[in-house]
Amino acid sequence: MTSEPVILGPDATIADALAHVRNPGRRPRWRRWSTCAARPWRPRPARLVGVAHIQRLLREPPSTLVAGALDDSLEPLRPEASTAEVAAHLATYNLVAAPVVDEDKRLIGAVTVDDLLDHMLPANWRDRARHRNGGER
Repeated sequence: MTSEPVILGPDATIADALAHVRNPGRRPRWRRWSTCAARPWRPRPARLVGVAHIQRLLREPPSTLVAGALDDSLEPLRPEASTAEVAAHLATYNLVAAPVVDEDKRLIGAVTVDDLLDHMLPANWRDRARHRNGGER
């Protein structure tokens, strides 16, 4: 899980959201997939309002408010979710990332398919893959 998802207020524009996603200082795994909208969006942790999927943001006019592109229909994950529950959630909704909230629906992070695979594979899987491929990639 990353504790640094892209968080915007629902009154931000699509252009604002995409600018945050493009920010080279963001961790690449999360920024590729989704942006969370929370209220109030500062200070953190803020209550999750919904998720704006990058594919949807790319199809909307830049001046549109993020609130108009939010998916608020999916139940977020809880920190105590098992690996199997996370896998089932991501697979059921065809997601590559999902927000994680506490008992008050405050956004505490996000989990990605990459996180799930890292957790499911043996600890040294990267070393073995590099060795099979002839060294560093």
